[in-house]
Formats: sequence, structure tokens, C-alpha cells
Amino acid sequence: MSSAQATKNCITLKGSAQIIVEYLKYGIHSILFQRGIYPAENFDSTQQYGLTILMSKDPKITTFLQNVLSQTEEWLSKNMINKISMVITNAHSKEVLECWDFKMQAENGDNQAADPSQRTSSKDQTRIQNEIRDVMRQISATVSYLPLLDCICTFDVMIHTLDNTELPAKWDETGAIVIQNAQAVQLRSFSTGLHKVETVVNYKMST
Repeated sequence: MSSAQATKNCITLKGSAQIIVEYLKYGIHSILFQRGIYPAENFDSTQQYGLTILMSKDPKITTFLQNVLSQTEEWLSKNMINKISMVITNAHSKEVLECWDFKMQAENGDNQAADPSQRTSSKDQTRIQNEIRDVMRQISATVSYLPLLDCICTFDVMIHTLDNTELPAKWDETGAIVIQNAQAVQLRSFSTGLHKVETVVNYKMST
């Protein structure tokens, strides 16, 4: 009985992937709101991580993110992802103005099993949620120092996978993201014990 209970409190690789994908979902929606990519009336507030987070109501955006994040979860649970990039582009000139990088790094967990899929982490869920909350607060605070996006912008999400990853149908390979005159701000990181996630925003300095 006690061993069953202990297993229940462990985070598996799949569980770690779910925690990170949930963070990405709320993080990306929050960035869309904070950076004014879409009008404020297109968002509804929800409670998560002890914070009020604004989520887009646009079905196109929610469906797009759902598709991207479900694929992310599948690949992340197999440690096939290095980084997720959310790219904000000037809709007219196609110039990249901002790139939010969510860098994923595999960690050993508690048991350091040779087979990564068997690794688990006993890190307290509340601690993980508190670490994520600190990152979400920083995302909200970025509006105070990032340059104003004073043009119509669009966004895209790119998944940086290992070289031998098979892409789903209708997915394309893309080139490197280049921002002219770029500056970077490193936000806090969080860890599930099986993955460490670092969030960095790269942005074009106002000229």
C-alpha cells in the first residue's frame, strides 16, 4: 500500500510534460495579452497559479495552440524537444520584433534510471506551481521595459526538436529567427525535477 502511495506522488516524464505544456499555454496567452497582439476585449480572465491570467477567446488561436501544444506534450514526454519559440512579427513587413524562447533541458529525476522514460521526480507540486507563478509574474511585468509594439503584429510558435524527429503532415521546417539590433532578457527558470525550463525574451531595440 505504501509503495503504491509513493508512486502516486511521483512525477513521471509524461506528467512533467503536462506541467510544462500547461505553463506554455498560460504563458503564451499572457504574452498575447500583455504585448497587445490582439484587442483586450478578445480575452477572458481565469485563475491559475494563484494569479489572474487573460486567455484569448478567439477559436482560431485556441485551436492553433491546442494543436501545437498537444504535439509538444507528445515530443516532450520523449525528451525530443530543445526549445519552443513564440515569434512576434510585424504583419506588414514580416520583420521579427520579438522572440520568446522556452528552453527545455532534461533532468535526471530521483532514480536516474538508464531508461529516461522510467525516471520520476518527487518534487513537490506546490513548489513547482510557485516557481511557475514567479515566471508568470515576470511575463506580466515585461510590458514595463519591452518596446511598445506600435504596428499590427502576428505570432507563430516553433518547436525546436532533435534532428531525427519525424514531422507531422502539413508541418514545415523553418530557418533561424533573426532579430535586428536584438536585446535579451532572461526570466526565472523552473524545474519539475525531470525538465528544467528557462524563459528568455529577445526583442528588437527601438531605433
